[in-house]
Amino acid sequence: MAVHTKNEGEFMKYVAVIPARYASTRFPGKPLAMIQGKEMLAWTIAGTKKSEKLEEIFVATDHEDIYALAEREGAKPVMTASDLPTGTDRVYAAVEAQDVEIVVNVQGDEPLIDGKVLDLLLDSFEDPQVQMATLGREIKNEEDLNSETTAKIALDQNDYAIYFSRFPIPYSRNKEINSVSLKHIGIYAYRKSFLKSFCLQEPTALEQAEGLEQLRALYLGAKIKVVKVESESWGVDVPKDIEKIEMIMKQGGSNG
Repeated sequence: MAVHTKNEGEFMKYVAVIPARYASTRFPGKPLAMIQGKEMLAWTIAGTKKSEKLEEIFVATDHEDIYALAEREGAKPVMTASDLPTGTDRVYAAVEAQDVEIVVNVQGDEPLIDGKVLDLLLDSFEDPQVQMATLGREIKNEEDLNSETTAKIALDQNDYAIYFSRFPIPYSRNKEINSVSLKHIGIYAYRKSFLKSFCLQEPTALEQAEGLEQLRALYLGAKIKVVKVESESWGVDVPKDIEKIEMIMKQGGSNG
């Protein structure tokens, strides 16, 4: 594990920020919810620590109990304003004063996250053209393709995103599962300079129409690299999702 604490003002190439807001509408106090005897955020931090590239893990929060938990688990907590509009704004607020180059946004409700996947994401920034990167996996069934809660990605020949949509893309006249697009997995990494531009830009009509924040990046002309992975994303949206996570862990899907 490469993660270690850096001194204030010391340059860091790769850092992760876990936005962990207390007041979730559908699941208040979600980062503190218990999963097999350990808080959800503790699982997320443990999985993120498996990265070999990350130099620091920040937790951006608005709640003292979450702050204390992050500190206990070896992450660096940062208090951020409770009225920030999105998790991405919370991520930028956590690193705005830090001398970093690449920032990974790790969702606080991803207790099965594996740092090895984050390293694949970070590898893409060896290309200086990449301003932002995310993950995608093969679409395996009609449920993946047609679910409006799941974003799909259309790619160019170099695995850069052309477009994201909640609808099946590209449209298929044959009504068959296509091998052209990928299912989007919502973990992002950014160059800090681009993250600043992203957060300074007001939400765009395009992203509001689809309900997909990443379309703001395409609107700004960003090159978004899509890293293909085999793993699935298992987030916690509502309390009943914890049962699903615990079942996966019992079957050997724990991140540690």
